[in-house]
Amino acid sequence: MEKKVVVVCIVVGFLGLLSAALGFAAEGTRVKVSDVQTTTPGQCIYPKSPALVLGLTSAVALMMAQAIINTVAGCICCKKHPHPSDTNWTVGLISFIISWVTFIIAFLLLLTGAALNDQRGEESMYFGNFCYVVKPGVFSGGAVLSLASVALGIVYYVALSSAKNTQPWGPQQNQGIAMGQPQIPPQSSQPVFVHEDTYNRQQFP
Repeated sequence: MEKKVVVVCIVVGFLGLLSAALGFAAEGTRVKVSDVQTTTPGQCIYPKSPALVLGLTSAVALMMAQAIINTVAGCICCKKHPHPSDTNWTVGLISFIISWVTFIIAFLLLLTGAALNDQRGEESMYFGNFCYVVKPGVFSGGAVLSLASVALGIVYYVALSSAKNTQPWGPQQNQGIAMGQPQIPPQSSQPVFVHEDTYNRQQFP
């Protein structure tokens, strides 16, 4: 494996782990129903929580990882492959599609959780009797999907790099045709003796 591929995988993997860790941290620090206090006029008092910053940072780390993978590897849909039945190419294509699907869902979950968790001070009750909080599992779901997205992105990048290196469709060398100079036997400088009956003898007057 090339050094460039290893470096890209390490950087992207670190960003994926960072995004997942921040997502789980946001899940643990989100505002819960028991943390919200209500007042008589129908107001909800929300405590301060770092879940907003954690969720946004997790989304940014995930976006950076996805941007790096797609910048270095490029879009597989925009490239032509002479042999689409190649295993590496097929694995790369499937990983590319699923990686983008999981990325979009994880990114939306992290942003939605961060936005809905941005409740500070007094807010009016929703629907007259409820104080809205982020449901359990929004941040953790985004964290799990961010890990899946980054892992599939790495698989896509490695598979595409392997497909480029193998190149079974390239020009083939040495197909069994031996090329060389014609061999001419060396000429001997020794006199050659010929039997007298070899040629017809003729007398001249």
